[in-house]
Amino acid sequence: MLLSAFLAGLVAGSRALLAPTAASWAASFGFLDLSDGWLAFLGYHWTPWILSLACVGELVNDKLPATPSRKVPPQLGTRLVMGTLAGAAFAGDNWHLGALLGIVGALVGTFAGAAVRGSMATAFGKDLPAALMEDLVAIVLAVMLAATAGHVIA
Repeated sequence: MLLSAFLAGLVAGSRALLAPTAASWAASFGFLDLSDGWLAFLGYHWTPWILSLACVGELVNDKLPATPSRKVPPQLGTRLVMGTLAGAAFAGDNWHLGALLGIVGALVGTFAGAAVRGSMATAFGKDLPAALMEDLVAIVLAVMLAATAGHVIA
């Protein structure tokens, strides 16, 4: 479950809202039991739908030329907060350590993701294919996290 917390942070470093959305869907399907803690709101009936809608907006916004770098303070801060939230959710009873691992994962995901995407964009000659590949990797990882939530991975 601690590996899941780190991986949730990685996802947040790539697409900030995708990690808590994965946790919310996992909670709504009963894969994560967040009902008794401060993260219970993630399992509420409408939360995964609202977060999913926000994710679609983020996926579209990421492709716009005026979107600032993920490494500037507001965007980086959002990724750290979302990584913390999702890491805590996926860590179960050890949420303090999960939150910390979520922050670390978000930092790694932010800076490594930007570097890899930049390299791919250079290789492709444009950013859109690189951005779409990054979307695909982040979405697949988020779905895997949600589907395996509650299982002891590490």
